Amino acid sequence: MGRLLACELARQGHSVSLFDAGGPDANGSAARVAAAMLAPLAESAVTERSVVQMGQHSLKRWPKILGALQEPVFFQQTGTLILWHRQDAAEASRFARQLETTQHEIPSLPRAQSLDSQQITALEPALGKRFAQAYFLPEEGQLDNRELLYALLCELERLTVDAHWNSPRNMHDFRDHSGWVFDCRGLGSRGDWASLRGVRGEVIRVHAPEVTLNRPVRFIHPRYPLYIAPKPNQMFVIGATEIESQDMSAVSVRSAMELLSAAYAVHSSFAEARIIEMSAHCRPALPDNLPAIRMLGHRRVQINGLYRHGFLVAPAVLDAVMELVKQGVCPLAQKLGLTIDNTLCTP
Repeated sequence: MGRLLACELARQGHSVSLFDAGGPDANGSAARVAAAMLAPLAESAVTERSVVQMGQHSLKRWPKILGALQEPVFFQQTGTLILWHRQDAAEASRFARQLETTQHEIPSLPRAQSLDSQQITALEPALGKRFAQAYFLPEEGQLDNRELLYALLCELERLTVDAHWNSPRNMHDFRDHSGWVFDCRGLGSRGDWASLRGVRGEVIRVHAPEVTLNRPVRFIHPRYPLYIAPKPNQMFVIGATEIESQDMSAVSVRSAMELLSAAYAVHSSFAEARIIEMSAHCRPALPDNLPAIRMLGHRRVQINGLYRHGFLVAPAVLDAVMELVKQGVCPLAQKLGLTIDNTLCTP
């Protein structure tokens, strides 16, 4: 969020200084660990209508944002495939009802399509006859988060943003600064935003030359909604875990076993994949698990709570913030259901 905002402000002619507690490679950030799926309808099963609306807005904006960057970023919009085993048919029915409710509330969303075995094979030949039924959610997408972080870094340099890496700051450090101050620190803002909490997530990156998937796959499961996001060069990001903990330690044995066994259940050739990386991090979340913009005073803005939807909603949040900077008000936030909290803003 911070890199996107810094680039956009610089493009608009502002003089921008960026202070980051981490380095330019973004190691140690939640954004680097994420799978970066852009799936508003799929996410509607676990989130609120406002996130779906922000995701819709963002899906239209990502191509333009990526097109303005000098470095290439993998992006696709070929839909999401939802799979399940026969024993989890009841969970699949519940998921389908949630999709119907969302589509009734937001008619502009593409409608989910029910697929049989032959239609699944037509979309994903590698899955063959492994699954009898599935749902296909058209137009959903994904991007490569690490390519994006690098491309934004190059853009910061091209726009001559004054970047200070490995330089942690808090809002108090800028109390005498007369310009705008934007706090996009995620969990780094806990000292200034008491209700923030971390929600642990774990992902595994594997290289699987024998597996070909054309789009992200989500696997309905009673305990966790597994996803497999195919990236360039036969790399796959496998994840699902959501643990109410601020523990930043390594991936647990239990999570690794569950994620890898579930991936194997989707495609047996994952058994021969090579584990490249196991990563864990904590998503910054507010009590309602929704993003928010908070005004602390004149030109003092905090942006946080993007939770598990960071890449999905970031362009919508970016556009809302830029509208706030230019106009002093934000109709877009009201339209999308994005919270702007002015209660701490002193005259």
